[in-house]
Amino acid sequence: MVPMMSVLEQMLAKYDATSAEGASNGLREVMQEIALAGLYRGGFFDRAAFYGGTCLRIFYGLPRFSEDLDFSLLQQETGFSLEPYFKAVKEEFTALGLDVSIAVKEKTVQRGIESAFLKNNTQVFDLTVQWNKTIKIKFEVDTLPPPGFGTEEKLLLEPFSFYAKCFVLPDLFAGKMHALLFRRWKHRIKGRDWFDFEWYVKKGVPLNLSHFAQRAMQSGHLERVKLKEEEFRVLLTQKIGSLDVALAMDDISRFVQDVKPLKIWSREYFMQLADRMKIIEA
Repeated sequence: MVPMMSVLEQMLAKYDATSAEGASNGLREVMQEIALAGLYRGGFFDRAAFYGGTCLRIFYGLPRFSEDLDFSLLQQETGFSLEPYFKAVKEEFTALGLDVSIAVKEKTVQRGIESAFLKNNTQVFDLTVQWNKTIKIKFEVDTLPPPGFGTEEKLLLEPFSFYAKCFVLPDLFAGKMHALLFRRWKHRIKGRDWFDFEWYVKKGVPLNLSHFAQRAMQSGHLERVKLKEEEFRVLLTQKIGSLDVALAMDDISRFVQDVKPLKIWSREYFMQLADRMKIIEA
């Protein structure tokens, strides 16, 4: 009789382990899903929603891997702490035979300059899992989120069936474009932003311009919350015009299984994608 696979083995079996990169990305994503399950058991999604690249990957089918877990409170709450939820997260890993530790991640001036989005109110933690190798996953929780986003319940089937509260796609798109347009990396281009932009446009997802403007105003990149579609398109055109495509492709290559579709990337290609993007203007 063939022995039944454990829950962990079953989760890992979904991923291509023929390359070291693929195995590492798969292992990280499994650990991310276990962490989400622990947060669900602890009641975290009653007060917060999941967003960012990993949310897009796990719940909406984005064909690239992502590193961090990004969350936003549903309402601004300066006194919020993620730490009361750690017990449930640790118990979820322990139930699967995994050792895990969670520690506060120190915010540095250098990191703040590079990301441009790590607000003073953002809580950041490192979750470290010991298995075949050490996996680190960064948690970020925005405790003073900008208003104007919608959420929906999304189903995850492993390690057990549960619903996680996630940003809806037009507001996820707004957050991505806020990062794409205003992120200031000192030494490299974040090609993952451009990969996601391409995905949203190809999927026909509209951008919620109102939520984009709220984010940009909160980060100091807009002086007023009212933004016209034409003004947004000018910002995007300028950004595309200065894009170093080779650096963007180099960044994204380690997060996708097949790099061949990236060959079409060029400034002209992104200009044409921008022309086809849909915008919801409130």
